[in-house]
Amino acid sequence: MSQAEPKKASERDLEIILATPGDEETIASLVLEAFAPFREEYTPDAFDYTAVSAERVRERFAEGPIWIAYLGGEPVGTVSGLPEEERFYIRSMAIKPTVQRAGVGQRLLERLEAHAREMGFEKLYLYTTFVLPGAKRLYEKNGFYVVRETPPEEWYGMGGIEMEKKLLTKP
Repeated sequence: MSQAEPKKASERDLEIILATPGDEETIASLVLEAFAPFREEYTPDAFDYTAVSAERVRERFAEGPIWIAYLGGEPVGTVSGLPEEERFYIRSMAIKPTVQRAGVGQRLLERLEAHAREMGFEKLYLYTTFVLPGAKRLYEKNGFYVVRETPPEEWYGMGGIEMEKKLLTKP
């Protein structure tokens, strides 16, 4: 029996806000819930790094912006960014399994991209693993391309890919 496709999140129902200190537990919980179904496919160290703790989230507030998506007032997704010298790094994109494929990830990605453009960045980049083919499809749909495969010794014993997107300047 196949699962029903999640209802698409409408513009009116989905709110994306910039997280603030005090949102650490919510963000950590969203990340854990999104990645828990893949736990057995991760190495223990890679999962520990991915399923970021509330304390690590607290530290990330000083590093770059973090957004939370709310659907009907309930937190359903998060993404964070890290401005670097030449590119804007996307990390910790996590969507609750119950609303995956409903457009939440798309909207979070659009919000982060708009922020990176406003800051003057010309490129976005991210890393993802081979165990998350849905993530790779979302990124490819949004103009990301594979820069290189990352060897297991580079990231906690797990192979993956680095992806990038060039941001075109708007007229």
